[in-house]
Amino acid sequence: MLKTVDPIWDRLRSEAEEAAQREPQLAGFLHAAILHHETLESSVAHRIASRLEHAELGDGAIRQAFEDAIASDPEIGLSIRADLAAVLDRDPVAERYLEPVLYFKGFHALEAQRFANRLWKSGRKDIALYLQSAVSAALQVDIHPAVPIGKGVFIDHGTGVIIGATAVIEDDVSILQNVTLGGTGKEQGDRHPKIRHGVLIGAGAKILGNIEIGAGSRVAAGSVVLKSVPACTTVAGVPARVVGRAPCADPSRSMDHMLSEAEIFDPVI
Repeated sequence: MLKTVDPIWDRLRSEAEEAAQREPQLAGFLHAAILHHETLESSVAHRIASRLEHAELGDGAIRQAFEDAIASDPEIGLSIRADLAAVLDRDPVAERYLEPVLYFKGFHALEAQRFANRLWKSGRKDIALYLQSAVSAALQVDIHPAVPIGKGVFIDHGTGVIIGATAVIEDDVSILQNVTLGGTGKEQGDRHPKIRHGVLIGAGAKILGNIEIGAGSRVAAGSVVLKSVPACTTVAGVPARVVGRAPCADPSRSMDHMLSEAEIFDPVI
């Protein structure tokens, strides 16, 4: 039988082995979190469950819920790998897969939401909501389990990120800390933002209501966005207005928050 090729998992195991040799006092932790496992999915589920352990529901029960989600949806494994690749591509602090798998709470919160989303879609809404609450308490990231999230998403730092139940996040989106994708009041039904492919959302931005942030757009740090944003544009301000063009097809990958003079123009949303 041919061995399954999994470059990310192989590299992660190699990084863990090297770290254990350099820091023998961490060998037990590295073995439990990574080297003991046969798959990347199992390792990620174990590590996140250990961070979410709670008196009412221990890490064993949480890990079993995660494993149930993984077993019912092979797409989760593809998403985990794409998200890890996104971290290394976009975060200059991350030099190894080891860092996000072990330590980055933005990555942990994102993957926990993927597990909870699968459980939510399977009808296990109570455990999905419990997991949302546990992630919010432990990691300060609150994403409703109903939210569909694409692949290659990067949540940098994570603290203070809030995403409402009817939001949509497509592939290759980057979200910085203290971002809110929320509603505008007590409206019912579809009431949260739709974030299209390749969008970059700066720290502290608030995007409110059932509006669309077009593909390849940038939302500047601290902006309050109340109206839909065209594709490939940059918005800034309170309330936000269009201030320029996005510099590339996927600003989420370049992580470039600066606006050059050549990109500036004056239309208002």
